[in-house]
Amino acid sequence: MLNIVLFGPPGSGKGTQAEKLIEKYKLVHISTGDLLRSEVAEQTSLGMAAKKIMDAGELVSDEIVIGMIKKKVEEHKEGPGFIFDGFPRTVEQARELRKVLTDYDERVTMLISLQVPREELLARLLKRGKEMGRSDDNEQTINNRIDVYERQTVPVTYYYEKMHKHIPVNGLGTVEEIFKRIVKEIEGFEKFHQPS
Repeated sequence: MLNIVLFGPPGSGKGTQAEKLIEKYKLVHISTGDLLRSEVAEQTSLGMAAKKIMDAGELVSDEIVIGMIKKKVEEHKEGPGFIFDGFPRTVEQARELRKVLTDYDERVTMLISLQVPREELLARLLKRGKEMGRSDDNEQTINNRIDVYERQTVPVTYYYEKMHKHIPVNGLGTVEEIFKRIVKEIEGFEKFHQPS
């Protein structure tokens, strides 16, 4: 299985690259936001517990999120692999994900993080805000979102770095150029880690 964790700050083009990777490698997309919405829509016990927390304006606990991921991995354990989008966000979640995958004799293959300078992220998101009329794409909010990413999420890259699984990829250029860089890294990594 090819199990990729895809990282990148807001505005790095992570969503676009995730779609292209899913198409190329036929991976199952695991986005915690999508999982939450679908569990709530289906009114599962996990979904109802999550809804109560979200309605109170709180963050859904790791326990609930991990439960949803476990269910999704179980449903697709015979597939070609997963792309984890927006998860894990903390080192604790990374450890929990490792446990979930180990239960199925699987592991995270690599963490790909798109590297884009802050000025470029700001320019992209302000442009998107103008074009799409998104009120959350203003300079103060954008800077805050990038700060949160750097403070809470970047430490996860160090966790995977210790296992030699963190692959930084230059996130500047056209969508196609960035995608080619990612594919080159995946294929080089896979070849290097083939069992001999």
